[in-house]
Amino acid sequence: MKNEPVFRYATRADTALILQFIKDLAEYEKMENDVIADEKTLEEWIFDKQKAEVIFAVVDGIEVGFALFFHNFSTFLGRAGLYLEDLFVKKEYRGKGYGKAILKRLAAIAVERKCGRLEWSCLDWNKPSIDFYLSLGAVQMSDWTVYRLTGDTLKKMARYE
Repeated sequence: MKNEPVFRYATRADTALILQFIKDLAEYEKMENDVIADEKTLEEWIFDKQKAEVIFAVVDGIEVGFALFFHNFSTFLGRAGLYLEDLFVKKEYRGKGYGKAILKRLAAIAVERKCGRLEWSCLDWNKPSIDFYLSLGAVQMSDWTVYRLTGDTLKKMARYE
Protein backbone atom coordinates (compact mmCIF):
# COMPACT_ATOMS: atom_id res chain seq x y z
CA MET A 1 0.00 0.00 0.00
CA LYS A 2 1.53 3.26 -1.13
CA ASN A 3 -0.11 5.49 1.47
CA GLU A 4 -1.37 4.01 4.71
CA PRO A 5 -4.89 5.23 5.41
CA VAL A 6 -5.87 6.92 8.61
CA PHE A 7 -9.29 6.16 9.98
CA ARG A 8 -11.87 8.46 11.41
CA TYR A 9 -15.40 8.00 12.64
CA ALA A 10 -18.08 9.87 10.73
CA THR A 11 -19.67 12.91 12.32
CA ARG A 12 -23.04 14.49 11.66
CA ALA A 13 -21.33 16.83 9.17
CA ASP A 14 -20.45 13.75 7.06
CA THR A 15 -24.06 12.74 6.40
CA ALA A 16 -24.00 13.84 2.73
CA LEU A 17 -20.70 11.99 2.23
CA ILE A 18 -22.13 8.82 3.79
CA LEU A 19 -25.10 9.02 1.42
CA GLN A 20 -22.77 9.48 -1.54
CA PHE A 21 -20.78 6.37 -0.57
CA ILE A 22 -24.06 4.43 -0.24
CA LYS A 23 -25.13 5.57 -3.71
CA ASP A 24 -21.72 4.67 -5.16
CA LEU A 25 -21.97 1.21 -3.60
CA ALA A 26 -25.50 0.78 -4.96
CA GLU A 27 -24.26 1.70 -8.43
CA TYR A 28 -21.46 -0.88 -8.14
CA GLU A 29 -23.98 -3.52 -7.03
CA LYS A 30 -26.39 -2.56 -9.84
CA MET A 31 -29.00 -1.57 -7.23
CA GLU A 32 -29.22 2.21 -7.70
CA ASN A 33 -33.02 2.13 -7.76
CA ASP A 34 -33.13 0.48 -4.34
CA VAL A 35 -31.63 3.45 -2.47
CA ILE A 36 -34.38 5.42 -0.76
CA ALA A 37 -32.23 6.69 2.11
CA ASP A 38 -31.79 10.43 2.35
CA GLU A 39 -29.62 12.67 4.51
CA LYS A 40 -32.35 13.34 7.07
CA THR A 41 -33.05 9.64 7.59
CA LEU A 42 -29.36 8.74 7.82
CA GLU A 43 -28.72 11.55 10.29
CA GLU A 44 -31.61 10.38 12.47
CA TRP A 45 -30.64 6.69 12.53
CA ILE A 46 -26.86 7.01 12.63
CA PHE A 47 -26.37 10.06 14.83
CA ASP A 48 -29.59 10.66 16.79
CA LYS A 49 -30.61 7.05 17.46
CA GLN A 50 -27.01 5.75 17.22
CA LYS A 51 -28.07 2.51 15.49
CA ALA A 52 -25.01 2.33 13.23
CA GLU A 53 -21.48 3.66 12.98
CA VAL A 54 -19.39 4.73 10.02
CA ILE A 55 -15.64 4.88 9.60
CA PHE A 56 -13.78 6.42 6.71
CA ALA A 57 -10.38 5.40 5.35
CA VAL A 58 -8.63 8.68 4.57
CA VAL A 59 -5.56 9.06 2.35
CA ASP A 60 -3.96 12.44 1.76
CA GLY A 61 -7.07 14.13 3.16
CA ILE A 62 -9.44 12.23 0.83
CA GLU A 63 -12.02 9.72 2.02
CA VAL A 64 -11.19 6.76 -0.21
CA GLY A 65 -13.42 4.17 1.45
CA PHE A 66 -16.03 3.69 4.11
CA ALA A 67 -17.64 1.04 6.26
CA LEU A 68 -21.04 1.19 7.93
CA PHE A 69 -21.48 -1.29 10.77
CA PHE A 70 -23.45 -2.01 13.92
CA HIS A 71 -23.56 -4.44 16.82
CA ASN A 72 -25.48 -7.67 16.62
CA PHE A 73 -25.60 -10.42 19.23
CA SER A 74 -24.70 -14.09 19.26
CA THR A 75 -26.67 -16.10 21.77
CA PHE A 76 -24.31 -19.04 21.27
CA LEU A 77 -21.25 -16.89 22.08
CA GLY A 78 -23.13 -14.88 24.70
CA ARG A 79 -21.67 -11.65 23.44
CA ALA A 80 -22.02 -8.96 20.82
CA GLY A 81 -20.48 -9.05 17.39
CA LEU A 82 -19.98 -6.47 14.68
CA TYR A 83 -22.04 -6.69 11.53
CA LEU A 84 -20.57 -4.96 8.51
CA GLU A 85 -23.49 -3.68 6.45
CA ASP A 86 -21.48 -1.83 3.79
CA LEU A 87 -17.85 -1.60 2.76
CA PHE A 88 -16.89 0.41 -0.29
CA VAL A 89 -13.65 1.72 -1.76
CA LYS A 90 -13.78 4.27 -4.56
CA LYS A 91 -12.93 2.76 -7.93
CA GLU A 92 -9.72 4.73 -8.43
CA TYR A 93 -8.39 3.50 -5.06
CA ARG A 94 -9.16 -0.22 -5.45
CA GLY A 95 -6.37 -2.77 -5.59
CA LYS A 96 -4.17 -0.71 -3.27
CA GLY A 97 -4.98 -2.52 -0.01
CA TYR A 98 -7.53 -0.05 1.35
CA GLY A 99 -10.37 -2.60 1.55
CA LYS A 100 -8.15 -4.92 3.56
CA ALA A 101 -7.09 -2.00 5.77
CA ILE A 102 -10.74 -1.18 6.48
CA LEU A 103 -11.47 -4.80 7.42
CA LYS A 104 -8.38 -4.88 9.65
CA ARG A 105 -9.59 -1.72 11.40
CA LEU A 106 -13.05 -3.25 11.88
CA ALA A 107 -11.47 -6.44 13.27
CA ALA A 108 -9.48 -4.29 15.70
CA ILE A 109 -12.65 -2.48 16.79
CA ALA A 110 -14.35 -5.85 17.34
CA VAL A 111 -11.42 -7.11 19.43
CA GLU A 112 -11.20 -3.83 21.41
CA ARG A 113 -14.91 -4.12 22.22
CA LYS A 114 -14.53 -7.81 23.13
CA CYS A 115 -16.92 -8.85 20.36
CA GLY A 116 -17.11 -12.51 19.44
CA ARG A 117 -17.08 -12.05 15.68
CA LEU A 118 -17.16 -9.79 12.65
CA GLU A 119 -19.54 -10.81 9.89
CA TRP A 120 -21.09 -9.52 6.68
CA SER A 121 -23.01 -10.62 3.59
CA CYS A 122 -21.87 -10.55 -0.01
CA LEU A 123 -23.83 -10.79 -3.23
CA ASP A 124 -23.45 -14.22 -4.83
CA TRP A 125 -22.29 -12.79 -8.17
CA ASN A 126 -19.56 -10.60 -6.66
CA LYS A 127 -16.66 -12.98 -7.32
CA PRO A 128 -13.89 -10.37 -6.83
CA SER A 129 -15.17 -9.60 -3.32
CA ILE A 130 -15.78 -13.26 -2.47
CA ASP A 131 -12.24 -14.17 -3.55
CA PHE A 132 -10.90 -11.25 -1.52
CA TYR A 133 -12.79 -12.28 1.62
CA LEU A 134 -11.70 -15.90 1.29
CA SER A 135 -8.08 -14.78 0.87
CA LEU A 136 -8.34 -13.11 4.28
CA GLY A 137 -9.46 -16.33 5.95
CA ALA A 138 -13.17 -15.46 6.10
CA VAL A 139 -15.49 -18.45 6.13
CA GLN A 140 -18.54 -18.59 3.87
CA MET A 141 -21.64 -19.55 5.85
CA SER A 142 -23.03 -21.96 3.27
CA ASP A 143 -25.56 -23.53 5.65
CA TRP A 144 -27.36 -20.22 6.24
CA THR A 145 -29.83 -18.32 4.08
CA VAL A 146 -30.90 -14.73 4.73
CA TYR A 147 -34.63 -13.99 4.99
CA ARG A 148 -36.17 -10.54 4.98
CA LEU A 149 -39.49 -8.80 5.51
CA THR A 150 -39.81 -5.25 4.17
CA GLY A 151 -42.36 -2.65 3.15
CA ASP A 152 -46.00 -3.74 3.01
CA THR A 153 -45.13 -7.34 3.88
CA LEU A 154 -43.46 -6.18 7.10
CA LYS A 155 -46.43 -3.96 7.95
CA LYS A 156 -48.86 -6.77 7.24
CA MET A 157 -46.88 -9.12 9.51
CA ALA A 158 -46.85 -6.50 12.27
CA ARG A 159 -50.67 -6.42 12.11
CA TYR A 160 -50.74 -10.25 12.25
CA GLU A 161 -52.96 -10.47 9.18
